[in-house]
Amino acid sequence: MFVTVLWVVAAVWAACRGLSLLILLAAGARVTVADLIGVGESLLVVPAVATCVIMLVAWNRLGWLRSNVHGVEFAATGRRGVRLPWSAIAAVALRRRGPFTELVVTPSAAGAITVADGPGRAPRTRRRGAEVAYLVDVGLMSPGPRTLLAELHRRLPGKV
Repeated sequence: MFVTVLWVVAAVWAACRGLSLLILLAAGARVTVADLIGVGESLLVVPAVATCVIMLVAWNRLGWLRSNVHGVEFAATGRRGVRLPWSAIAAVALRRRGPFTELVVTPSAAGAITVADGPGRAPRTRRRGAEVAYLVDVGLMSPGPRTLLAELHRRLPGKV
């Protein structure tokens, strides 16, 4: 997860630094070798430091997912956990792409869900008619959404 956040922060920082250099050039400023060295240094240091700060601040609130022989437990970022036995899962799917990928878990019966006590907001849900699905942000999870979906397909071959 750290490496993924690092790449995202580095890409955003590089775009910002490039844009600032273009604005300086458009304003008529002369860019020296020392300026370019400073940009290179900041491209190495700032993303690493910013990623460390982001991970320290968000670590306890990030989304998570666990599976065992009894079922699956998951929580979206900043939300309370949900426990669902394998037999109570009607469907599982991925939605969106990249770091915004979400796992959509649809239970077969609302009574089979156990919401954990503790801090955090209520679990993320998507309602369509009478159907309620639970959402988990898995785009930045390691080993990745595709591996997660393969594991769920192994446990739930007809529902993924």
